[in-house]
Amino acid sequence: MNQDPAINPAGLRHRAEAHASAFPALLAEAEHLAATVLLGDHGRRRAGMGDEFWQYRPAENGDPQRTIDWRRSARGDEQFVRQREWQAAQSVMFWVDDALSMTFTGGDDRPTKGHRARVLALALCVLLNRGGERFGLANRGTPPRRGEAQLTRIAGHLMAPAGESDYGTPNARVLPSGSRAVFISDFFGPQEPVTDALTRATDHGVKGTLIQILDPDEEAFPYDGRTVFETMSGATRFETLKAGSLKEAYLHRLAKRKAALQDLCRATGWRYLCHHTDTGALKALMWAYRALDHAQ
Repeated sequence: MNQDPAINPAGLRHRAEAHASAFPALLAEAEHLAATVLLGDHGRRRAGMGDEFWQYRPAENGDPQRTIDWRRSARGDEQFVRQREWQAAQSVMFWVDDALSMTFTGGDDRPTKGHRARVLALALCVLLNRGGERFGLANRGTPPRRGEAQLTRIAGHLMAPAGESDYGTPNARVLPSGSRAVFISDFFGPQEPVTDALTRATDHGVKGTLIQILDPDEEAFPYDGRTVFETMSGATRFETLKAGSLKEAYLHRLAKRKAALQDLCRATGWRYLCHHTDTGALKALMWAYRALDHAQ
C-alpha cells in the first residue's frame, strides 16, 4: 500500500527542505529588486506633520509665519519654508493569489505567474518597511506590522504550497478600514468575487491597486491543431483538433475580462496594471510603488 506523501515523514522532510532552500532565494530576489528602486528613486516622501527635515521650498501666500525658516531666507531676497516629511505610518495589505492557475508558465525561460507575484509583493514589502510603513498579508490574515520579523513572516507565508482550487478569490474582509491594498493575480476566476471585494473595500475607505499577471502565451494563444486544454488541477479538460479556430473567441474573452477589471478600478478609485512574466519585474515594481501614493 502506498503511503500518502502528505503524512510520510520522508515526504514531509523533502518538502520542508525544498521550502527552506527556496525561502532565502525569494527574499534575496525581492530585496535585490527593491534595492534597485531605492538606488534610482527617492521613494514616496511626502510633506506633512513630522519631525524629520526634508527640504526647503519657496514660501507661498497663506503659509503661516512660524513655518518660515528665517536663517535660510536671510541668504537672499526670497523667503523659504522648512518642509518636514510626512511621517504618519500607513497600512498596506496584500492579497497574492496562491491558486493553482498561478503555477502556470508557458516556457522554461520565464517564471511562473505565482513566482513573479510573490517577488513583486515581497519587494513592495521591503520598500514599505524601509519607509516605516506597516504591511500585512490578507491571504493568511496576517495583520499589518513593520520590521524585519514581519518581512520574514510574510516571506514564509508566500512560500506555502499552492492552494487546491484552480482560481483564487480576494479577501477584503480582513482589510483594516482606511488602509491601502495590493491585489496580485491573473484574475482568471469568476469576476463577481473580485467586484464584491473591491466594492466592500471601497465602502470601508480602502484604496489600492490590481496587478494582473499573465504569461505571454495567455496573451498570444500560440496553439493550433490537436491540443488538450485543462486547468492546472485537471478538474476541467477539453480536447480539440482545431485549436487555432478558438483563438479569436479566446482573445475576445480575455480583452473583455481586462476591460472589466479596468472599468471596476475606475469605478472604485483603484489602479490597474497588466504585467507579463517575459518582461522584467522592475518596471511593475516601480509602478506599484508609486501607485500607492494615489491610494491616499
